[in-house]
Amino acid sequence: QAQMMESGGGLVQAGGSLNLSCAASEGIASIYDVQWYRQAPGKSRDLVASLTAGGRANYADSVKGRFTISREIRVWLQMNALQSEDTGVYYCNAYVKTTTAREQHSWGQGTQVTVSS
Repeated sequence: QAQMMESGGGLVQAGGSLNLSCAASEGIASIYDVQWYRQAPGKSRDLVASLTAGGRANYADSVKGRFTISREIRVWLQMNALQSEDTGVYYCNAYVKTTTAREQHSWGQGTQVTVSS
């Protein structure tokens, strides 16, 4: 099955840091563009950070200077200076080529991040 798998979420105090990771399942042969999304309770799923296959990163204004997206084997989201507004479920999404040569968007199940103030 071709999907992404997030890990690294948890409970952290305001001002703290977390490093989320996203790994590809065995059904994925190649990963192209990747994104991290956040869904706060009762709100829509919003784009937080993106990284193109060519290495260009973009961030939501609310996380610029605090979050860093990177890619080395896995896809990472380093989150520093966390605020209560960063609380939510974080999802990894990637445009991939599967082992059956199909190209598609693949989502993970999400990882919960809770920032206590």
